[in-house]
Amino acid sequence: MKTVRRLYFYAVAFISFEVVLWGMIGLIRSIVNPDLITDNAQALATALSLILVGVPFFLVHWLWAQRVSAREEEEKTATLRAVFLYGALFATLLPAVQNLLALINRTFIGVAQISYERALIGGTQTWPDNLIAIILNLLLASYFWSILRAEWPTLPDTENFKDIRRVYRYLWMLYGLLMIVYGTQQILRFILYIPTDVIGSLGRETFVNATALLVVGTPIWFFAWRSIQDALPDPAENNSVLRLIILYLLALGATVTVLSAGGNILYNLLSYVLGEDISVIDLIKNISGPLSVLIPFGAMWGYYGGWLNKQIASEENIARRSGLKRLYFYILSALGLATTIIGMLLLFTLIIDQLTQTSDVIAADFIMKELAGAIAVLVVGLPLWLRTWLPMQAEALADGETGGHARRSVVRKAYLYLALFASVLGTMVPAAIIVFMLIQAALKGEVESGFLNGILKAVTTLVIFSVVLVYHLSALRKDGAVQSDVLEEKQSEFSVVVFDHNGTFGESVKAAFAKHAPKVPVTIVNANEKVASDVKASAVVLPGSLAVNTPANVEAWISSFNGSKLIVRDEAAGIYWMNDLGQLAQSVQALAEGEDIRPQSSARTTPVWMYVAYVFAALFACQLLVGLLFFGVSMVAGF
Repeated sequence: MKTVRRLYFYAVAFISFEVVLWGMIGLIRSIVNPDLITDNAQALATALSLILVGVPFFLVHWLWAQRVSAREEEEKTATLRAVFLYGALFATLLPAVQNLLALINRTFIGVAQISYERALIGGTQTWPDNLIAIILNLLLASYFWSILRAEWPTLPDTENFKDIRRVYRYLWMLYGLLMIVYGTQQILRFILYIPTDVIGSLGRETFVNATALLVVGTPIWFFAWRSIQDALPDPAENNSVLRLIILYLLALGATVTVLSAGGNILYNLLSYVLGEDISVIDLIKNISGPLSVLIPFGAMWGYYGGWLNKQIASEENIARRSGLKRLYFYILSALGLATTIIGMLLLFTLIIDQLTQTSDVIAADFIMKELAGAIAVLVVGLPLWLRTWLPMQAEALADGETGGHARRSVVRKAYLYLALFASVLGTMVPAAIIVFMLIQAALKGEVESGFLNGILKAVTTLVIFSVVLVYHLSALRKDGAVQSDVLEEKQSEFSVVVFDHNGTFGESVKAAFAKHAPKVPVTIVNANEKVASDVKASAVVLPGSLAVNTPANVEAWISSFNGSKLIVRDEAAGIYWMNDLGQLAQSVQALAEGEDIRPQSSARTTPVWMYVAYVFAALFACQLLVGLLFFGVSMVAGF
């Protein structure tokens, strides 16, 4: 109930303060610009209504939140409060930065004596519009910042606030990075640009707008990233899931973009080498766009890929370190495999079209372009797949714990089954096409003009996907065979002793082992009898009621036992197993109020709202990465 109430008050407070803020911005803009009052009374009425309605709602809900926070520690450290404070800070600083960018952008445009309408941001605004928005947003930002600075030293538990602050820092870092990458791409595009007579081609405003982006984005990225790096001595920051997600997204996104741009450049170069009738000037024009994308994304790949490798290497747990590296390699391997298959299909399609050609001769330029495209895709995809798949396959075939962890890896299983799934679909479709064409030809008693072409293409597709299917199926079977032998040997050497106190518990445990771990030897010992001196075990299983009321003979034997002790919850009356101190306090409260206790099966180590925050942060990061791709790629003709 408290969470729902908290969500209501902070949500209304956030919405109402935004309403008041932009109402005040509109009001002051109308005062500064008298023409707005006389020419558009609706704008003035809108601003006044927003202020008059928003102020009381904000004061009521925000003052309530402040009072409750000062009175209760739970409210003071709540994740929702941290979300509100950092969200309000971000929601005020972001418009301030955008208006600053618009002001700088128009200033640069004016100095270059270019029409203000050619500005990337704020071309229709005026400097009073931007200054008013900047000042008012900064005033509110300073208010929430002062609250945050005052509260941090007084927080009894800072975990929730640290989690949200981490999200806040990474949002600013991604925002600054977006402007740097796009600004750099546009400057490179302008430098590599060769003038043409085409109307609407690149002009000086491209360089000016990009410079404004770099002037604003660089310090934002620098200070945000430095604050992130300075916090790394804190284990919670260094080992955070969010950091790994961001590094993976940046490294993988940059990798895909670099390979795509590199493939495009290679395609144009191959087309020229194979005889495409274009001049060197046209060739430079064709590759200048992809090259302007490749350079900044290549730098991003190298920088954040390096930090991802350092992050993985800093992991002390060897199995986890290998798993993090494995995830990166298998994602790239899947991309490389898909690209390789596409390249092979393109190449064989071109060959079949030439062998079965019955119409007029196809233009040589078209054939050369198709051949260059197929080779470019293969040159990009095949080395990527081999470079990432072969090390993972070698790791899985290794002996010992390293190979065992690799074969049991969920990431490897997912990769293999995904390859099998795609291969099965890739064989089903062409097989169905072949059967359909054969039946149709038999029923009609004749074949159509494109019959041989269609059959050969379907057979080629079927063969390619069949090879991929057989190869990955053999890899999966080999993993299973090796792993099964290793695991069965380990299980047979691991013995378990079960102490039975009622005659049924031991049989239940034995039945469960027969179903889930049949190779593990299980010995049942009566807890009411003397334990034999020759009983040896790697692990001991006790029912919960026996664990809290252990017979003397069992207690004496267990005290000398150094193996693992596993306690299973049973239905003993009045005995409840608590997962943590928080659940303990809640259960005692329920007993005091005459309610039944319903203990959870496992402890909740991470607040639900933290998962929500991570999801939204990941979504925002994905949007920014898509922006990084499309801002650059959209400026490249034909790319």
